Order: sequence, then structure tokens, then C-alpha cells
Amino acid sequence: MKPMKNYLSLLAALFLMGATCVMYTSCDDDDSEPVDRSGVDENGREYVDLGLPTGTLWAAWNVGADSPEDYGDYFAWGETVAKTYYYWSTYAWGVAGGGFYQMTKYCNNSSSGYNGFMDGQTELLPEDDAATANWGSKWQTPSIAQLEELVNPNYTTMAWTTRNGVNGLLITSKTNGNSIFLPAGGDQYSDDFGNAMARGLGEEGTYWARTLRESGGMYASYLDIYDNDAYTDSGSYRCTGKSVRAVRK
Repeated sequence: MKPMKNYLSLLAALFLMGATCVMYTSCDDDDSEPVDRSGVDENGREYVDLGLPTGTLWAAWNVGADSPEDYGDYFAWGETVAKTYYYWSTYAWGVAGGGFYQMTKYCNNSSSGYNGFMDGQTELLPEDDAATANWGSKWQTPSIAQLEELVNPNYTTMAWTTRNGVNGLLITSKTNGNSIFLPAGGDQYSDDFGNAMARGLGEEGTYWARTLRESGGMYASYLDIYDNDAYTDSGSYRCTGKSVRAVRK
């Protein structure tokens, strides 16, 4: 009887395997291939699936741009409209006090807040997010974690290149081969005398995160790109004009 028991056990195992295959539609290896979720929104803005662990979908060009090589608009952190002068005196959430400018919104440090103001808000609200305000509710400025994932060498490769005469960083997925191009638009800043300055144009690019610096209210996090490399930083004045590369919510 022992051979019969073994035979029946084998049949039962084969039945369970077949049921599992039916449950998951197919047992072919092709079903495990990642699905490319790149697409175009209702306004013709393209977004790219880089096969990242979080599933983040990245815009193909900057906010205010019409193509990947276009620098687009520059925004102070927490502002939604481009302007000519980027300094504390023109910043929406800063007022003069105590010999320097102090914050009236997005502040987690009483020494940086106006009259000790703190609200504990560490990420941009939709109404103050340049990506959401200009492109709609399905877009937002990336978090610092999303920017770190974007340039993580485990997931992407980076190459400094020139496209249509514009220098920038080409970031390519190791998972699916899709890529995005970040133009080196530098940043915008004004001095104490109101002189507007463009810094690093064609040599580096700076891209805001929606995340406030952990230890100080006057600073926000960003991504800096340059020759074949990129790093995230949390030490830039919020009044500085930088690029925004949006992500899909």
C-alpha cells in the first residue's frame, strides 16, 4: 500500500501546483517582468517610470519648462511663482527681526522663527508647493527621500552629458533602462544690493525637495547635480531660486 500512498501524495501535490498557477493566471516567468508605468498626463506632461523600489514616477521636464532641456522656472522654497529677485526681503515666509530675517511659516526652530514662532510643519503643503500649484493636484515636489532614491547607485546610473546644447545629468534606471535628463540650470540669488545673480549655469543644477531641513527653519533640502555626480543636501537658504522636478502622487 505504501507505493499507492506515495502516488496519491504526488497527485495531490500536482493538483495544488495547478491551482496555484490558476490563481495567479499563469506560471510563466514573463509574468514577473516589471510593468512600465510611464505615461502622459491630461495636459501633455510626460512622466517616467524608473523602476524604483517606491514606484515613484518622475516628470520628464522641470516645472515651467516645455522640454527636458529647458531650465524652466526658479522658485524660492515654499513659493509657487517665479520672480526676478531671490532674497530674504522678497521671501514670502520671512520678515526682518532681531537683526536678521525670521520665518513665519514652516519653522521647527524657535531661534529662526519670528518672535519664537514654530509650527512643526516640515513638508510643503499643497498650496505652497510649486509643482502642485502649477501642474495640479496629481503632482508635487519630491521629498528628500525620493531624491536620495533617484540618485542611489543601487537603482540608477548617472552620466554628465549635453543635449541640444544644454549640459546636464542623465539618470538611467538599472531596472528598465528608462531615463530622465536634469539640466544644469544652477540657481538664482540676489545680493544685499538687490542685484540678481545666476550661479552655476551650465555647470551644476539645484533641485528643491519639499522637505525642510531637520535642524533649522531657514534652510531646506535639495539635490545638487554636477559632473557625473549628485548629492542631496539640507543646507540651502529657502529664499534661493532653484529648479523643481515634480513627481506624481
